[in-house]
Amino acid sequence: MVKRKIWVTFKRKGLHCYPDAGKDSSLRDVNYLGNVHRHLFYFRVGIEVGSENREIEFHQFLNWLESLYDSGILELGSKSCEMICMDLIDKVKVKYGGREIVVDVSEDGECGSTVEYLPGRLT
Repeated sequence: MVKRKIWVTFKRKGLHCYPDAGKDSSLRDVNYLGNVHRHLFYFRVGIEVGSENREIEFHQFLNWLESLYDSGILELGSKSCEMICMDLIDKVKVKYGGREIVVDVSEDGECGSTVEYLPGRLT
């Protein structure tokens, strides 16, 4: 069995915080994360395609994804990278349902997470 995925990358400035970091003594060394702070969020989005002559064009997929975040600096509240991944997966599922989707989101290209959506399996 062969599986094919395409992927695209983009980045956006964003603000968020981790409120528990300012309250939990086990997070004392990173308590500054409890305050709103800025990151450059790096996105890498992969999606399953069915053939070598992909039915989803790279550049169109990238343009659409970037358009979801065109409002300037992202105001992410207390969302973690995992939550940001899930929000994006939910949007991609609506447009391109029934396909495997992989989303990576990192803070400054340094620390991040990966969430994979596998249709037909429990999430």
